[in-house]
Order: sequence, then structure tokens, then C-alpha cells
Amino acid sequence: MILIWAILGTAIVVPIAAAAASPLLAWRDPIYISAGFAGILALALLLVQPLLAGGYLPGLAAPRGRRVHRVVGGVLVAAVTLHVAGLWITSPPDVIDALLFRAPTLFSVWGVIAVWTVLAAALAAALRRRMKLRPRTWRLVHTSLAAVTVLCSAAHVLPIEGTMETVSKAVLCTMVVAATLKVGADLGVWGALSRQRLTGPSGDE
Repeated sequence: MILIWAILGTAIVVPIAAAAASPLLAWRDPIYISAGFAGILALALLLVQPLLAGGYLPGLAAPRGRRVHRVVGGVLVAAVTLHVAGLWITSPPDVIDALLFRAPTLFSVWGVIAVWTVLAAALAAALRRRMKLRPRTWRLVHTSLAAVTVLCSAAHVLPIEGTMETVSKAVLCTMVVAATLKVGADLGVWGALSRQRLTGPSGDE
């Protein structure tokens, strides 16, 4: 139990601490720094979310883990919002170009896709009862959106040469992707997705 929490804590704290020690912070605006750390926090929470959903964290097995998962999801959306808002304040033209997919850097495109998919996943969670989806369909939609968010977030973060230290950033991204794919496999989401592709919409349950 202690080992799992220690590994998780290390995976989250080390990249944040390394970013906080970056000499590049000396030349950055406080709002820009806050936006950057909001993004780092969001990436860290992307590691926590699948572990909660899968019931892998000691003391937070389902359904308690899923309740915490919803709370952390709200914090994740807030962190993403602060990240985008901070970048908007410091450089509105760059954010507009990114949102309109006109940015010259590919990592900006991946970042925008990640923003929209994490918001879509949160909206789907908020409207779950109104949507009246079957459990398997709901799990497929939500987990697929989360997977796209994770993959695009990793593609967004890894090429950036900024305050995040390279090795710890790569390790965190790898763990986020691995945890998401592991939970999807354990919950049977990817198998359901493959069957849906083969049978079409009528093959759902």
C-alpha cells in the first residue's frame, strides 16, 4: 500500500519540483508561470484519474474511488482552464491561432485537441443521466475521450523545451499513457470498441 502511494507521489512531485527549479522561470511572467504549472498539475492529474477509475489506489477502491475520480475530474478541468486562461492573458494571438488550428507548432494542435476532449469527457460525465446511455456505451465514450486526451497531452508536452525537466516529463507521460491503456483494457473498453467497429452501432449490447 505504502509503495504504491510512494511511486505515485514521486511520479507527480519530481516533475513539479524539477520545473520549479528551472532557471527559465527567472525570465517568465508570473501569470505565464502559473499557467505553466497549471498545465503540469493537469498532466499529473491525468495519471491519478485512471488509477481511481480502475480502483488501483489502496483505500480508494470502487465505489469510493469513482467518487474521488469525479472530484479530481473537476479539479482537472479547473487546471486546464487556468492553463489556457493564463496563456491567453500573456499572449492572446498565440492562443487564438492555436484554438483555430493556425499555430505553426504541431504541439499546439495536440494541446488544443486535448483541451476539447477533456472538456467533452467532463461534460459527458455531468450529463450522463440525461444522456441515458447504457453502462457499456457510457464507459466506451468516456474512456475513449480520456484516451484521446492522454495521448494528445503527451504529444503536446513532450516536444516542448520549457521548464519541465526532460526525463521526469517523459516518465510521467509514459506512466499516464500506460495507466490509461491498462484501465481501458481491464474494463474491457478496447475490446468493446473493436467489436463496435466490426458490428456497427447496432452491435452495442
